[in-house]
Amino acid sequence: MQTAEKFMKQALKEAQKAYEKEEIPVGAVIVKNNKIIARAYNKKEETNNPINHAEIIAIQKASKKLGSWRLTDCEMYVTLEPCSMCAGALIQSRIKKIYIGTMDEKTGSCGSKLNLLEDYTFNHKVEIETGIMQKECEALLKKFFKELRNKKK
Repeated sequence: MQTAEKFMKQALKEAQKAYEKEEIPVGAVIVKNNKIIARAYNKKEETNNPINHAEIIAIQKASKKLGSWRLTDCEMYVTLEPCSMCAGALIQSRIKKIYIGTMDEKTGSCGSKLNLLEDYTFNHKVEIETGIMQKECEALLKKFFKELRNKKK
């Protein structure tokens, strides 16, 4: 198994935790030196806090573990393309590279709607790789939103 898939599987495990708590199923892991240093999933509903996205929580955990806000030698694996808030946090935390499972055509800010990581001249560039386990990441999100629509009927 390729390294990217190995870590995306862990991000999917986090997304599954969100799914089970009726949160939008997005999971993220941060890796340094080929080891996971932080794991997180969306907790907006649980905490009633709009900034508690998986990426933000993972960055906070990684920063605490490393004792630094600079995550320059770290990579993030996330099941869904980050929004503008999370893309900004990737830049601010100096994440080296992000691996994205599936793109978000509605609010994605790493290539879908816009690309904050490449289209602007910020002080830090984050490398991007997309389509890692895309079918699995998409399937969990589609299942979640289908169930949500059925509950509202």
